[in-house]
Amino acid sequence: MSQFFYIHPDNPQQRLINQAVEIVRKGGVIVYPTDSGYALGCKIEDKNAMERICRIRQLPDGHNFTLMCRDLSELSTYSFVDNVAFRLMKNNTPGNYTFILKGTKEVPRRLLQEKRKTIGMRVPSNPIAQALLDFFSIGRTDAFHFANAARQ
Repeated sequence: MSQFFYIHPDNPQQRLINQAVEIVRKGGVIVYPTDSGYALGCKIEDKNAMERICRIRQLPDGHNFTLMCRDLSELSTYSFVDNVAFRLMKNNTPGNYTFILKGTKEVPRRLLQEKRKTIGMRVPSNPIAQALLDFFSIGRTDAFHFANAARQ
């Protein structure tokens, strides 16, 4: 079953953000705006939802996903960031750049690029994407990060 929400692009309504988050929490897939278009998203822990994204987008097995993070602090939980990379990212995030970084053990193995153990990382500036990511940032125990299946 699909649902459609119109969320204000500049001032996202918390009630609608909560509904979208609940869909994802229950294993659903959502379409959400990013800085460069729209993306399909789900929880990184949900293998079935990620497979559903691949079927919807007709992506091959082993397609690389991008991990959406709230900020650089959160990004560094899921990837190794040296000083040079940190300065580059600090100057270019949030925004529409995807950084390919070596993943930490916090990233599920199926998301890492097979040979190099890297993952695409992104910090969006879009208010709706940020509101979705912010929902789980304060005092919550369940991890909530989007795997974004944007075509490379």
